[in-house]
Amino acid sequence: MKIQSYLQRLRLFISQLVTFPQRLDDLQMALGRIEMRQLAEASSMSTLFNEFKVYSQNGEDGIIQFLIRNIEIPNKTFVEFGVHNYTESNTRFLLKNNGWSGLVIDGSNENINYIKSDQIYWQHNLKAECAFIDKDNINDLIKTNGLSGDIGLLSVDIDGNDYWVWEAINCISPRIVICEYNSIFGAYKKVTIPYDKYFVYSKAHFSTLYWGASIAAFNYLAQQKGYSLVCSNNMGNNLFFVRNDLMGNLPINSPEKAYVKSQFRTSRDIDGRLTFLDFDSGLKLIADMPLYEVDTGKVINVRAITDES
Repeated sequence: MKIQSYLQRLRLFISQLVTFPQRLDDLQMALGRIEMRQLAEASSMSTLFNEFKVYSQNGEDGIIQFLIRNIEIPNKTFVEFGVHNYTESNTRFLLKNNGWSGLVIDGSNENINYIKSDQIYWQHNLKAECAFIDKDNINDLIKTNGLSGDIGLLSVDIDGNDYWVWEAINCISPRIVICEYNSIFGAYKKVTIPYDKYFVYSKAHFSTLYWGASIAAFNYLAQQKGYSLVCSNNMGNNLFFVRNDLMGNLPINSPEKAYVKSQFRTSRDIDGRLTFLDFDSGLKLIADMPLYEVDTGKVINVRAITDES
């Protein structure tokens, strides 16, 4: 009898253990909805005061919820690339909480297989595509997955050719665009890494600090495409743009005002070990790496970056 009782308790424990991840996910969702309602009632027009995290890396979930409360979005569809296994992303809360549909793209088969084995893949209208994105294939990748024209949101985060890829996208007209910028390039220079179709940030420089584009470069591109900069997040890594015809009373910020000097210390040594360099030390480490000035067409190096108001 004691053995039978023990086995019953063990079975109960195992069954509870199996459902624990789902229970934790349900709790995350519940807390996210509570924060969303509280901030909606506060009705603050400051996007930064609306930050909260459910599935996003930092406070992006809250900013996105703020924006979709203030922008009419008939086609609740998104495109996000550079999602890894999609457990941490800018659009997962939109998918699960707001009933959006969308396309996610990542360059790893392992990550895409993980996404397709996640229950969200059959519970929601989500497509997952495995591809190494470049400026020549991005439009075809989006169109072959049935997306074109006016959509709700585009999120760009590939730690590399982000500027060049967004510049190339012309098959969709997202109402909201989120881009990851490299804070180490400062607030004033309109610079990006020179285009390299096969760019991988961990191979481009051992420090992993050399990638992407500056806030000023993205703002320059956004203006050309008909978007305005609303804000950066508090962590200093993501920018939020809204299409000009939808701005209404939303705040418009300059790159200098929206810029946040990130406190990330993700630098690595030649053997791949974290070295935790501060901002200025990291900047010196990549000083000789080339940068392309998007407004002048000149190639400079990181050393030439100076923040002058």
